[in-house]
Amino acid sequence: MSITAERKQELIKEFAVQKDDTGSPEVQVAILSERIVNLTEHLKTHKKDFHSRRGLLMMVGQRRRLLDYVKTKEVKRYEDLVKRLKLRR
Repeated sequence: MSITAERKQELIKEFAVQKDDTGSPEVQVAILSERIVNLTEHLKTHKKDFHSRRGLLMMVGQRRRLLDYVKTKEVKRYEDLVKRLKLRR
């Protein structure tokens, strides 16, 4: 369900705005998206896992808030991020 440390470092390296950047909205959204995909796969096999479903909904809400923040700051960054992550927004 969670992502490995190696995968997290790959995501940070790929979406970092600056060198050693781990807290930018782009990196946070990328990590959340990876966790959402993994948890969605888990819930396909464990349909009655309602605690994990609640966590998934909370992560989706957090990602949406971060994307809205990026959109208010710079629309171009938002569009690039959505395109790179292949999100439907």
